[in-house]
Amino acid sequence: MLAIIDYGAGNLRSVQKACEAVGAKAYITSNPEEILSADRVILPGVGAFGDCMKSLSAHNLIDTIHQAIHQEKPFLGICLGMQLLFDSSEESPDAKGLGIFPGKIVRIPDSKGLKIPHMGWNSLTFTKDSPLFHGLSDNPFVYFVHSYYMQPEQKEIIAATCTYGAELPVALSHKNIFATQFHPEKSGDVGLAILKNFLTTGGND
Repeated sequence: MLAIIDYGAGNLRSVQKACEAVGAKAYITSNPEEILSADRVILPGVGAFGDCMKSLSAHNLIDTIHQAIHQEKPFLGICLGMQLLFDSSEESPDAKGLGIFPGKIVRIPDSKGLKIPHMGWNSLTFTKDSPLFHGLSDNPFVYFVHSYYMQPEQKEIIAATCTYGAELPVALSHKNIFATQFHPEKSGDVGLAILKNFLTTGGND
């Protein structure tokens, strides 16, 4: 069973439908016991960093997320769900993130006149071998909607980048933890392949 964490963020049903399309028995829940009894966990995210952290706290889900990760369940953060894994974000300077990985979330530089947010299709460049991307062709296109990106202190966790003015880290992979800045559920066949890989992986180095 796959648990999709519900803390008041939008887009949950589309994530659930995409997971079901590749064979998952997926349920949306804010119940810590249900999350911890699941085989795999997805943390989606739409909205502002600080607001989402407040909502996770209000639903008593911060410790639950840490427990799920420490139990080595395959865990996938999507979009803001990826950003929340870090210490802090320029979007909400007073908010503390989950702190799963040391690092911060910073605004995409707009010095080249690029539109912010970065919205639409862009190609990935893989930077390490991750189970999340097994079977994909080089430089597949995926769908983005974001104004901020990750700056991890541990560069070795970066699994893919994209180019939008600068080279931006947009996916991470470390042991049982995976995360994407892009939206697999909105990325067509490529996104479905990524979700299917998540359903079958047991983790990585």
